[in-house]
Amino acid sequence: MTINRDFFEDLFVLEMANNHWGRIERGKKIVDDFAHVVRYNGVRASIKLQLRDVDSFIHKDHVENSDVRYIKKTLDTKMSKADFAQLVEYIKKSGCIPTATPFDEASVDFAQELDLPMLKIASSDLNDWVLIEKIATTRKPVIASTGGSSLKDIDDLVTFFENRRIPLAVNHCVSLYPSEDGALELNQIDFLRNRYPGITIGFSSHEYHDWSSSIMMAYAKGARTFERHIDIDADGIPVSPYCTLPEQCDTWFKSFNKAKEMCGGPGTDKRIPSVAEIEYLDGLVRGVYVKHDLPAGHQLTDDDIYLAIPLLKGQLSCRELIAGEAIARAIKADQPLTIECLDNPYSRTAQLREQIEKRGL
Repeated sequence: MTINRDFFEDLFVLEMANNHWGRIERGKKIVDDFAHVVRYNGVRASIKLQLRDVDSFIHKDHVENSDVRYIKKTLDTKMSKADFAQLVEYIKKSGCIPTATPFDEASVDFAQELDLPMLKIASSDLNDWVLIEKIATTRKPVIASTGGSSLKDIDDLVTFFENRRIPLAVNHCVSLYPSEDGALELNQIDFLRNRYPGITIGFSSHEYHDWSSSIMMAYAKGARTFERHIDIDADGIPVSPYCTLPEQCDTWFKSFNKAKEMCGGPGTDKRIPSVAEIEYLDGLVRGVYVKHDLPAGHQLTDDDIYLAIPLLKGQLSCRELIAGEAIARAIKADQPLTIECLDNPYSRTAQLREQIEKRGL
């Protein structure tokens, strides 16, 4: 049975993370601003949340007065289940796809309650097998980021999901927040595609200098799902340098559409040249001309002809010349050798004859 991986194709994952800061109205504002950019560019996007069962996720001894940044932000951005449910519905109505990264088993259950169509495994949890096995019980498509992981981690993860016939996408990711351009390691997309044929490979980025170059290169290398953290500049809350603002996201989407246009069809088959391209090249092909007067019935030799441009309508070109052909009618010197002068497969096959008669000047 073939695994359906269509869900991942050309999917943008916009990672809201905790940038709602526990406030439903701020979360809705993020959705509004980015959904507008999504619609304007005609792309397919998910707005992704992060789910934690805060009361059990943080050990009770570290809840009060913790100076650990991760713990403090988790507490400061806590949102109720009711607000999460409201935000998920708001994302749906915006035309985007609500998804989430669950960081604990209780949050996987909550994601099920929210009926989210896809789940994400964060780089930090790529070998958290308690969580991974819980996620697999949902049978939902999964995207996993590979930042900081070992090759064995990725091999094991791919094997695990492939054996269970659960759709998996693997995102190349460098877990530096933010990432310098020289740290992006985009050639890892090639590595992952070669190592895991058939698996959708994506690119999750935390860069902060450029919203055009890396996506164009990543798409050209075969990445088909893309992720960035998103935020808005509002409420006096500082925007992390690795987060993308709506206007930057607009540039990102436009660069993707340009890359897709420039790359064209899939690289698995020979492309079919356009009519305009064929007509242009036909204009550069040399036609067959005769050197001297030739009588009807004369058997052509190499000494009887020469090649030159332009190629005229109905004239044989260097592509069709067959030595030893007998001409069906007399031809004057320096005249084109036309399809009408011969009785051969080109003149007797209607389709070939029509092509020759229509091309050229």
